[in-house]
Amino acid sequence: MACPENMFFLIVLFISGVLVCFGQRDLITTMPDRLDVLTGSCVQIPCSFDIPDQHKDTFNSTILTSGVWIKENSNFGERPDNVIFNSSKTVNRYQGKITGNMSQKNCTTVFFNVTTNYTDVYFFRIESQPFRATDYDKSVYIDVRDFPSSPVLSVSGEVKEGTLVSLNCSAVTPCPEHPHELTWTLPTQFTTENQLQENPDQTKSVLSTVTFTPSYLHHEKNITCTAVYPVGTSNKTAEHNMMLNVSFSPKDTSASISPDDPVFVGSCVNLTCSGTANPPVTNFTWFKISEGKTTQVASGQSYTLNVTVGDGGLYYCEARNSQGCGKSNEVQLAIKGQEEPVNPKVFEIVGKTLGLIFLFSLIIFFAWRRRTSRLPSGFDMTDRSQGLNSPVGTVCSNQATVSRGNQ
Repeated sequence: MACPENMFFLIVLFISGVLVCFGQRDLITTMPDRLDVLTGSCVQIPCSFDIPDQHKDTFNSTILTSGVWIKENSNFGERPDNVIFNSSKTVNRYQGKITGNMSQKNCTTVFFNVTTNYTDVYFFRIESQPFRATDYDKSVYIDVRDFPSSPVLSVSGEVKEGTLVSLNCSAVTPCPEHPHELTWTLPTQFTTENQLQENPDQTKSVLSTVTFTPSYLHHEKNITCTAVYPVGTSNKTAEHNMMLNVSFSPKDTSASISPDDPVFVGSCVNLTCSGTANPPVTNFTWFKISEGKTTQVASGQSYTLNVTVGDGGLYYCEARNSQGCGKSNEVQLAIKGQEEPVNPKVFEIVGKTLGLIFLFSLIIFFAWRRRTSRLPSGFDMTDRSQGLNSPVGTVCSNQATVSRGNQ
Protein backbone atom coordinates (compact mmCIF):
# COMPACT_ATOMS: atom_id res chain seq x y z
CA MET A 1 0.00 0.00 0.00
CA ALA A 2 1.35 3.44 -0.99
CA CYS A 3 2.20 5.88 1.72
CA PRO A 4 -0.16 8.83 2.29
CA GLU A 5 2.37 11.32 0.93
CA ASN A 6 2.58 9.53 -2.45
CA MET A 7 -1.21 9.29 -2.66
CA PHE A 8 -1.58 13.01 -2.06
CA PHE A 9 0.96 13.75 -4.79
CA LEU A 10 -0.88 11.55 -7.29
CA ILE A 11 -4.19 13.20 -6.46
CA VAL A 12 -2.73 16.69 -7.00
CA LEU A 13 -1.22 15.58 -10.31
CA PHE A 14 -4.57 14.18 -11.46
CA ILE A 15 -6.49 17.30 -10.53
CA SER A 16 -3.90 19.52 -12.26
CA GLY A 17 -4.17 17.42 -15.41
CA VAL A 18 -7.95 17.70 -15.38
CA LEU A 19 -7.79 21.47 -14.92
CA VAL A 20 -5.29 21.79 -17.76
CA CYS A 21 -7.53 19.66 -19.95
CA PHE A 22 -10.62 21.76 -19.23
CA GLY A 23 -8.65 24.99 -19.66
CA GLN A 24 -7.49 24.18 -23.18
CA ARG A 25 -9.33 25.55 -26.24
CA ASP A 26 -9.82 23.57 -29.42
CA LEU A 27 -10.10 26.80 -31.48
CA ILE A 28 -8.83 30.31 -30.79
CA THR A 29 -10.73 33.09 -32.56
CA THR A 30 -10.10 36.83 -32.58
CA MET A 31 -13.03 39.20 -33.12
CA PRO A 32 -14.48 42.40 -31.58
CA ASP A 33 -16.40 42.14 -28.34
CA ARG A 34 -19.26 44.27 -29.67
CA LEU A 35 -20.62 45.69 -32.92
CA ASP A 36 -23.34 48.36 -33.25
CA VAL A 37 -25.31 47.98 -36.46
CA LEU A 38 -28.10 49.84 -38.26
CA THR A 39 -31.34 48.19 -39.21
CA GLY A 40 -31.46 47.46 -42.94
CA SER A 41 -27.71 47.83 -43.36
CA CYS A 42 -24.96 45.22 -43.39
CA VAL A 43 -22.47 44.24 -40.70
CA GLN A 44 -18.91 43.11 -41.16
CA ILE A 45 -17.43 40.93 -38.42
CA PRO A 46 -13.62 41.08 -38.49
CA CYS A 47 -12.53 37.53 -37.64
CA SER A 48 -9.41 35.41 -37.59
CA PHE A 49 -8.63 32.05 -36.00
CA ASP A 50 -5.74 29.89 -34.92
CA ILE A 51 -5.33 26.22 -34.13
CA PRO A 52 -3.86 25.27 -30.73
CA ASP A 53 -0.65 23.29 -30.74
CA GLN A 54 -2.33 20.08 -29.66
CA HIS A 55 -4.48 20.08 -32.84
CA LYS A 56 -2.07 21.43 -35.44
CA ASP A 57 -1.31 17.96 -36.70
CA THR A 58 -5.01 17.29 -37.20
CA PHE A 59 -5.89 20.54 -39.04
CA ASN A 60 -4.91 20.73 -42.72
CA SER A 61 -5.25 24.21 -44.21
CA THR A 62 -5.07 22.84 -47.76
CA ILE A 63 -8.38 21.05 -47.26
CA LEU A 64 -11.50 23.13 -47.83
CA THR A 65 -12.59 24.57 -44.47
CA SER A 66 -16.12 25.72 -43.79
CA GLY A 67 -17.03 28.53 -41.44
CA VAL A 68 -20.08 28.25 -39.19
CA TRP A 69 -21.75 30.99 -37.13
CA ILE A 70 -23.82 30.00 -34.11
CA LYS A 71 -26.28 32.33 -32.38
CA GLU A 72 -27.01 32.64 -28.66
CA ASN A 73 -25.61 29.26 -27.50
CA SER A 74 -22.37 27.71 -28.67
CA ASN A 75 -23.65 24.20 -27.92
CA PHE A 76 -25.51 23.86 -31.21
CA GLY A 77 -25.80 20.09 -30.84
CA GLU A 78 -28.72 20.56 -28.48
CA ARG A 79 -30.22 23.41 -30.54
CA PRO A 80 -29.31 23.05 -34.22
CA ASP A 81 -31.52 26.01 -35.09
CA ASN A 82 -28.87 28.24 -33.52
CA VAL A 83 -26.69 27.67 -36.58
CA ILE A 84 -27.56 30.72 -38.65
CA PHE A 85 -24.83 30.46 -41.30
CA ASN A 86 -22.65 27.73 -42.80
CA SER A 87 -20.41 28.64 -45.70
CA SER A 88 -20.67 25.13 -47.12
CA LYS A 89 -24.40 25.57 -47.69
CA THR A 90 -26.14 27.65 -50.33
CA VAL A 91 -29.21 28.37 -48.18
CA ASN A 92 -28.84 29.85 -44.71
CA ARG A 93 -31.02 31.59 -42.13
CA TYR A 94 -28.89 34.73 -42.46
CA GLN A 95 -27.88 36.14 -45.81
CA GLY A 96 -24.14 36.60 -45.81
CA LYS A 97 -20.72 35.50 -46.98
CA ILE A 98 -17.25 34.88 -45.60
CA THR A 99 -15.06 37.48 -47.27
CA GLY A 100 -11.85 36.34 -45.57
CA ASN A 101 -9.56 33.61 -46.89
CA MET A 102 -10.18 30.59 -44.68
CA SER A 103 -6.99 28.87 -45.85
CA GLN A 104 -5.13 31.83 -44.34
CA LYS A 105 -7.22 31.60 -41.15
CA ASN A 106 -9.21 34.73 -41.98
CA CYS A 107 -12.87 34.23 -41.12
CA THR A 108 -14.11 37.80 -41.68
CA THR A 109 -17.83 37.63 -42.45
CA VAL A 110 -20.50 40.01 -43.78
CA PHE A 111 -24.23 39.70 -43.05
CA PHE A 112 -26.72 41.72 -45.14
CA ASN A 113 -30.08 43.36 -44.44
CA VAL A 114 -29.84 42.93 -40.69
CA THR A 115 -32.91 43.39 -38.52
CA THR A 116 -33.44 43.95 -34.81
CA ASN A 117 -33.87 40.15 -34.43
CA TYR A 118 -30.14 39.83 -35.15
CA THR A 119 -29.31 41.36 -31.76
CA ASP A 120 -27.53 38.59 -29.83
CA VAL A 121 -24.15 36.93 -29.15
CA TYR A 122 -22.45 34.87 -31.84
CA PHE A 123 -19.83 32.10 -31.76
CA PHE A 124 -17.62 30.82 -34.59
CA ARG A 125 -16.87 27.22 -35.61
CA ILE A 126 -14.75 25.63 -38.31
CA GLU A 127 -15.38 22.30 -40.01
CA SER A 128 -12.58 20.62 -41.95
CA GLN A 129 -12.02 16.92 -42.39
CA PRO A 130 -11.08 15.50 -40.03
CA PHE A 131 -10.86 18.59 -37.74
CA ARG A 132 -13.92 20.30 -36.31
CA ALA A 133 -13.91 22.79 -33.44
CA THR A 134 -15.88 25.62 -31.83
CA ASP A 135 -14.45 28.48 -29.76
CA TYR A 136 -16.67 28.44 -26.69
CA ASP A 137 -14.70 31.17 -24.91
CA LYS A 138 -14.95 33.97 -27.47
CA SER A 139 -18.07 35.60 -28.89
CA VAL A 140 -19.17 38.87 -30.48
CA TYR A 141 -22.27 40.78 -29.37
CA ILE A 142 -24.18 42.42 -32.22
CA ASP A 143 -26.58 45.21 -31.28
CA VAL A 144 -28.94 46.22 -34.09
CA ARG A 145 -30.45 49.70 -33.73
CA ASP A 146 -32.89 51.81 -35.70
CA PHE A 147 -30.75 54.93 -35.30
CA PRO A 148 -26.98 55.35 -35.52
CA SER A 149 -24.76 56.42 -32.66
CA SER A 150 -23.42 59.97 -32.63
CA PRO A 151 -19.91 60.48 -33.99
CA VAL A 152 -17.06 61.33 -31.64
CA LEU A 153 -15.85 64.94 -31.82
CA SER A 154 -12.52 66.07 -30.36
CA VAL A 155 -10.19 69.08 -30.45
CA SER A 156 -6.43 68.84 -30.71
CA GLY A 157 -4.98 71.35 -28.25
CA GLU A 158 -6.21 74.77 -27.14
CA VAL A 159 -8.28 76.85 -29.54
CA LYS A 160 -6.57 80.25 -29.74
CA GLU A 161 -7.46 83.27 -31.83
CA GLY A 162 -5.33 83.50 -34.96
CA THR A 163 -3.77 80.06 -34.47
CA LEU A 164 -4.50 77.18 -36.85
CA VAL A 165 -6.54 74.48 -35.10
CA SER A 166 -7.72 70.99 -36.05
CA LEU A 167 -10.95 69.24 -35.06
CA ASN A 168 -11.40 65.48 -35.45
CA CYS A 169 -14.67 63.64 -36.00
CA SER A 170 -14.85 59.87 -36.20
CA ALA A 171 -17.54 57.20 -36.43
CA VAL A 172 -17.34 53.44 -36.64
CA THR A 173 -18.26 51.92 -40.01
CA PRO A 174 -20.20 48.71 -39.34
CA CYS A 175 -20.67 48.16 -43.07
CA PRO A 176 -17.43 49.06 -44.92
CA GLU A 177 -19.03 48.03 -48.20
CA HIS A 178 -21.27 51.11 -47.82
CA PRO A 179 -19.23 53.55 -45.71
CA HIS A 180 -20.88 56.61 -44.22
CA GLU A 181 -19.92 60.23 -44.86
CA LEU A 182 -18.97 62.91 -42.35
CA THR A 183 -19.97 66.53 -42.97
CA TRP A 184 -19.15 69.71 -41.02
CA THR A 185 -20.98 72.90 -40.11
CA LEU A 186 -18.69 75.71 -38.91
CA PRO A 187 -19.08 79.51 -38.58
CA THR A 188 -16.05 80.13 -40.81
CA GLN A 189 -14.17 78.84 -43.85
CA PHE A 190 -12.38 75.51 -43.40
CA THR A 191 -10.66 72.62 -45.15
CA THR A 192 -11.37 68.92 -44.54
CA GLU A 193 -9.54 65.64 -44.96
CA ASN A 194 -11.32 62.26 -44.73
CA GLN A 195 -9.82 58.80 -44.41
CA LEU A 196 -10.91 55.25 -43.65
CA GLN A 197 -8.85 53.77 -40.83
CA GLU A 198 -8.62 50.44 -39.03
CA ASN A 199 -9.16 50.26 -35.27
CA PRO A 200 -7.21 47.97 -32.89
CA ASP A 201 -10.09 45.45 -32.93
CA GLN A 202 -9.92 45.42 -36.75
CA THR A 203 -13.19 47.30 -37.17
CA LYS A 204 -13.23 50.26 -39.56
CA SER A 205 -13.88 53.94 -38.84
CA VAL A 206 -14.16 57.08 -40.94
CA LEU A 207 -12.03 59.93 -39.61
CA SER A 208 -12.61 63.51 -40.76
CA THR A 209 -10.24 66.32 -39.81
CA VAL A 210 -11.21 69.96 -40.29
CA THR A 211 -8.66 72.79 -40.12
CA PHE A 212 -9.42 76.49 -39.67
CA THR A 213 -8.17 79.68 -38.02
CA PRO A 214 -10.55 80.91 -35.29
CA SER A 215 -11.18 84.51 -34.26
CA TYR A 216 -12.79 85.94 -31.15
CA LEU A 217 -16.05 86.20 -33.11
CA HIS A 218 -16.21 82.38 -33.15
CA HIS A 219 -16.18 82.09 -29.36
CA GLU A 220 -19.21 80.17 -28.05
CA LYS A 221 -20.36 79.40 -31.59
CA ASN A 222 -21.57 75.88 -32.36
CA ILE A 223 -19.84 73.44 -34.68
CA THR A 224 -21.51 70.26 -35.89
CA CYS A 225 -20.21 66.98 -37.28
CA THR A 226 -22.87 64.88 -39.00
CA ALA A 227 -22.56 61.21 -39.96
CA VAL A 228 -24.68 60.17 -42.94
CA TYR A 229 -25.27 56.41 -43.26
CA PRO A 230 -26.70 55.00 -46.51
CA VAL A 231 -29.39 52.43 -45.72
CA GLY A 232 -31.16 51.03 -48.76
CA THR A 233 -32.49 53.92 -50.83
CA SER A 234 -32.43 56.41 -47.94
CA ASN A 235 -30.02 57.82 -45.37
CA LYS A 236 -29.87 57.82 -41.59
CA THR A 237 -28.00 60.59 -39.82
CA ALA A 238 -26.48 61.27 -36.42
CA GLU A 239 -24.68 64.42 -35.32
CA HIS A 240 -22.48 65.75 -32.56
CA ASN A 241 -22.60 69.43 -31.56
CA MET A 242 -19.87 71.26 -29.69
CA MET A 243 -19.49 74.88 -28.61
CA LEU A 244 -16.17 76.51 -29.47
CA ASN A 245 -14.14 77.88 -26.59
CA VAL A 246 -11.76 80.38 -28.23
CA SER A 247 -9.05 82.04 -26.16
CA PHE A 248 -8.46 85.68 -27.15
CA SER A 249 -7.03 88.93 -25.80
CA PRO A 250 -9.37 91.74 -24.60
CA LYS A 251 -11.53 93.14 -27.40
CA ASP A 252 -13.83 96.18 -27.64
CA THR A 253 -12.15 97.72 -24.61
CA SER A 254 -14.02 100.90 -23.68
CA ALA A 255 -13.66 103.65 -21.04
CA SER A 256 -16.61 105.70 -19.76
CA ILE A 257 -16.87 108.62 -17.34
CA SER A 258 -19.79 109.58 -15.10
CA PRO A 259 -20.82 112.32 -15.12
CA ASP A 260 -19.48 113.14 -18.56
CA ASP A 261 -20.23 116.89 -18.28
CA PRO A 262 -17.72 119.42 -16.82
CA VAL A 263 -17.64 119.20 -13.02
CA PHE A 264 -16.60 121.45 -10.17
CA VAL A 265 -13.55 120.88 -8.02
CA GLY A 266 -14.51 118.56 -5.13
CA SER A 267 -17.06 116.60 -7.19
CA CYS A 268 -17.01 112.80 -7.34
CA VAL A 269 -16.26 111.26 -10.73
CA ASN A 270 -16.32 107.55 -11.61
CA LEU A 271 -14.36 106.04 -14.52
CA THR A 272 -15.29 102.52 -15.71
CA CYS A 273 -13.40 100.15 -18.01
CA SER A 274 -15.15 97.33 -19.89
CA GLY A 275 -14.36 94.80 -22.60
CA THR A 276 -14.66 91.20 -23.80
CA ALA A 277 -11.97 88.58 -23.22
CA ASN A 278 -11.47 84.82 -22.79
CA PRO A 279 -10.19 83.98 -20.28
CA PRO A 280 -11.65 86.97 -18.38
CA VAL A 281 -9.61 90.13 -17.82
CA THR A 282 -7.33 89.78 -14.81
CA ASN A 283 -5.94 93.32 -14.67
CA PHE A 284 -7.29 96.83 -15.45
CA THR A 285 -4.92 99.81 -15.48
CA TRP A 286 -5.80 103.52 -15.76
CA PHE A 287 -3.65 106.20 -17.44
CA LYS A 288 -3.84 110.01 -17.63
CA ILE A 289 -2.57 112.17 -20.49
CA SER A 290 -1.53 115.67 -19.43
CA GLU A 291 0.68 118.12 -21.35
CA GLY A 292 1.73 115.36 -23.73
CA LYS A 293 2.82 113.01 -20.95
CA THR A 294 1.17 109.68 -20.04
CA THR A 295 1.07 108.64 -16.38
CA GLN A 296 -0.35 105.53 -14.71
CA VAL A 297 -2.81 106.71 -12.08
CA ALA A 298 -4.79 103.66 -10.85
CA SER A 299 -5.67 99.99 -11.27
CA GLY A 300 -9.00 98.21 -11.18
CA GLN A 301 -12.04 98.08 -13.42
CA SER A 302 -13.45 101.25 -11.78
CA TYR A 303 -11.54 104.39 -10.81
CA THR A 304 -13.25 106.88 -8.49
CA LEU A 305 -11.73 110.25 -7.60
CA ASN A 306 -12.68 113.45 -5.80
CA VAL A 307 -11.78 116.07 -8.37
CA THR A 308 -8.93 118.44 -7.60
CA VAL A 309 -7.52 121.27 -9.68
CA GLY A 310 -4.92 119.05 -11.33
CA ASP A 311 -7.23 116.15 -12.24
CA GLY A 312 -8.47 117.61 -15.51
CA GLY A 313 -7.28 115.90 -18.71
CA LEU A 314 -7.65 112.80 -20.84
CA TYR A 315 -7.97 109.31 -19.36
CA TYR A 316 -7.90 105.79 -20.86
CA CYS A 317 -7.62 102.22 -19.55
CA GLU A 318 -5.88 98.99 -20.53
CA ALA A 319 -7.39 95.51 -19.98
CA ARG A 320 -5.09 92.48 -19.82
CA ASN A 321 -5.43 88.69 -19.64
CA SER A 322 -3.15 85.73 -20.39
CA GLN A 323 -3.65 86.23 -24.14
CA GLY A 324 -2.70 89.91 -24.36
CA CYS A 325 -3.83 93.49 -23.82
CA GLY A 326 -6.54 95.84 -25.11
CA LYS A 327 -6.50 99.67 -25.02
CA SER A 328 -9.64 101.78 -24.64
CA ASN A 329 -10.73 105.10 -26.10
CA GLU A 330 -9.82 108.37 -24.35
CA VAL A 331 -12.35 110.23 -22.18
CA GLN A 332 -12.14 113.90 -21.11
CA LEU A 333 -12.42 115.02 -17.50
CA ALA A 334 -13.32 118.74 -17.73
CA ILE A 335 -13.38 121.04 -14.68
CA LYS A 336 -15.72 124.05 -14.56
CA GLY A 337 -14.09 127.45 -14.01
CA GLN A 338 -10.81 126.42 -15.57
CA GLU A 339 -9.97 127.83 -18.96
CA GLU A 340 -8.50 125.17 -21.01
CA PRO A 341 -5.03 126.20 -22.19
CA VAL A 342 -4.79 126.96 -25.86
CA ASN A 343 -2.54 124.75 -27.79
CA PRO A 344 0.69 126.60 -28.75
CA LYS A 345 0.29 125.31 -32.27
CA VAL A 346 -2.81 127.45 -32.62
CA PHE A 347 -0.73 130.61 -32.05
CA GLU A 348 1.82 129.40 -34.55
CA ILE A 349 -0.80 128.82 -37.23
CA VAL A 350 -2.50 132.17 -36.62
CA GLY A 351 0.86 134.02 -36.73
CA LYS A 352 1.87 132.42 -39.98
CA THR A 353 -1.51 133.19 -41.54
CA LEU A 354 -1.36 136.89 -40.56
CA GLY A 355 2.21 137.10 -41.84
CA LEU A 356 1.19 135.73 -45.22
CA ILE A 357 -1.71 138.17 -45.46
CA PHE A 358 0.57 141.12 -44.62
CA LEU A 359 3.19 140.01 -47.16
CA PHE A 360 0.57 139.59 -49.86
CA SER A 361 -0.79 143.11 -49.13
CA LEU A 362 2.69 144.64 -49.48
CA ILE A 363 3.20 142.95 -52.84
CA ILE A 364 -0.08 144.34 -54.17
CA PHE A 365 0.71 147.83 -52.84
CA PHE A 366 4.18 148.03 -54.43
CA ALA A 367 2.87 146.67 -57.72
CA TRP A 368 0.26 149.41 -57.83
CA ARG A 369 2.80 152.13 -56.99
CA ARG A 370 5.10 150.95 -59.73
CA ARG A 371 2.38 151.04 -62.33
CA THR A 372 1.20 154.58 -61.51
CA SER A 373 4.78 155.95 -61.65
CA ARG A 374 5.05 155.08 -65.40
CA LEU A 375 2.13 157.37 -66.62
CA PRO A 376 3.08 160.53 -68.93
CA SER A 377 3.25 163.94 -67.28
CA GLY A 378 0.08 166.06 -67.57
CA PHE A 379 -2.00 162.92 -67.97
CA ASP A 380 -3.68 161.81 -64.86
CA MET A 381 -5.82 158.85 -64.21
CA THR A 382 -8.99 160.93 -64.36
CA ASP A 383 -8.32 162.16 -67.91
CA ARG A 384 -7.31 158.74 -69.06
CA SER A 385 -10.40 157.31 -67.67
CA GLN A 386 -12.60 159.87 -69.34
CA GLY A 387 -10.88 159.37 -72.72
CA LEU A 388 -11.31 155.70 -72.48
CA ASN A 389 -14.94 156.07 -71.55
CA SER A 390 -15.84 158.69 -74.29
CA PRO A 391 -18.07 157.43 -77.07
CA VAL A 392 -16.23 156.86 -80.34
CA GLY A 393 -18.91 158.70 -82.35
CA THR A 394 -18.51 161.91 -80.33
CA VAL A 395 -14.74 162.07 -80.85
CA CYS A 396 -15.12 161.63 -84.61
CA SER A 397 -17.79 164.48 -84.76
CA ASN A 398 -15.47 167.05 -83.06
CA GLN A 399 -12.65 166.26 -85.49
CA ALA A 400 -14.90 167.01 -88.47
CA THR A 401 -15.93 170.40 -87.10
CA VAL A 402 -12.36 171.56 -86.61
CA SER A 403 -11.43 170.69 -90.18
CA ARG A 404 -14.19 172.84 -91.70
CA GLY A 405 -13.15 175.80 -89.58
CA ASN A 406 -9.66 175.75 -91.00
CA GLN A 407 -10.95 175.85 -94.43
